[in-house]
Amino acid sequence: MIFISFPDNVDWMSSNRKIFVLTAGYGEGHNTAAKNVQKAIETLGDAEVQVFDLFDICYGRWNKLATKAYLTAINRTPAIWQKFYQMLHETTLVERTLFSMSKMRGLLAKMIEEQKPDAIVSTYPVYSFLLESIFPGEAQRSFVHTTIVTDSITINSVWHRARSDYFIVPNDETAKVMLREGIPGHKVKNLGFPVTSRFSNPEAVRPAPSDQAGRKVLFMINFGKREAPILLARLVQIPNIHVTVTVGRDAALHTRIAEVAAQANRKVEIFGWTDRMPELLMSHHLLISKAGGATVQESTAAKTPMIISQVVPGQEEGNARLLTENECGRVAESHEEIAATVEEAFADDGRLWRKWHTNITRLSRPGAALDIAKFVLDTTEK
Repeated sequence: MIFISFPDNVDWMSSNRKIFVLTAGYGEGHNTAAKNVQKAIETLGDAEVQVFDLFDICYGRWNKLATKAYLTAINRTPAIWQKFYQMLHETTLVERTLFSMSKMRGLLAKMIEEQKPDAIVSTYPVYSFLLESIFPGEAQRSFVHTTIVTDSITINSVWHRARSDYFIVPNDETAKVMLREGIPGHKVKNLGFPVTSRFSNPEAVRPAPSDQAGRKVLFMINFGKREAPILLARLVQIPNIHVTVTVGRDAALHTRIAEVAAQANRKVEIFGWTDRMPELLMSHHLLISKAGGATVQESTAAKTPMIISQVVPGQEEGNARLLTENECGRVAESHEEIAATVEEAFADDGRLWRKWHTNITRLSRPGAALDIAKFVLDTTEK
């Protein structure tokens, strides 16, 4: 038997509004969106909100193995992952395999029956199918269901094949895609991607790159760890730039990065796991990283142009298109392409960088989490 722990200091039966936020650890964007929506709703008050990863709660060790397999697939066998992603888009594979999630379905049904939430917000599409199996067809629901779409432009049909009262999308391009797929216009809400409110800091003023202000490049290593020291060795050959590297919790990678910097006799700032990513993004002029959903949206919120070093076929293609089609950055997958793009961005008094920065500023929506929280709360007004 599975027990859900609700906070001891919350009287769910007397609270004005109760909100569940459902997420899953398959990709960075889902958990990021869930956490930031929760914080935004709590900031506005007048509601109790909790985040649940029912995959982890119900399947524990097996779920951890599945998430590890997912990360391995997208990073090491992207062609195979692309075929699977396309299969999810074109077939009813999710619907036909819901029986394998019976434990999760049962728990979700019990949570709804016992706690009677006023709203359910999901940042992972499978929950829409589970809710539809609990409340089939047009069955009456006692809650408002809102789906937060964490991808851009290349939207897999799993996001909208199952019923949801509203779909929150991160940008206008994605809204147009949803409308073309037949989603009624009143259900599609272009409110942005819920990034942390720290991106709204009015004091985070970054001067344009120059000899006085410096030319700062943030290299976020979240794939290709074997190749990363080689790329850094090429980057530190570029004069008049300051490179900051994030390595996560990989101590061995930290050591290799430090060795490259020492051999080149260049000062490189190295961060392990850090909760300062918003500040790092807002203080640097360029980001080098893969086209992950949360990464691209946080780069946009920070108004930091991006050099995309990897694009996972299918799910990340739209994220890359968002930046390249709006001329906010460039895809450059080889070491030489990346280094050449850094040099070009800062050349001629940063002419290309200034163009990218102007364009990404137009896309930036650092207050999206609060806008989404206000919308969710508005839908639950009694």
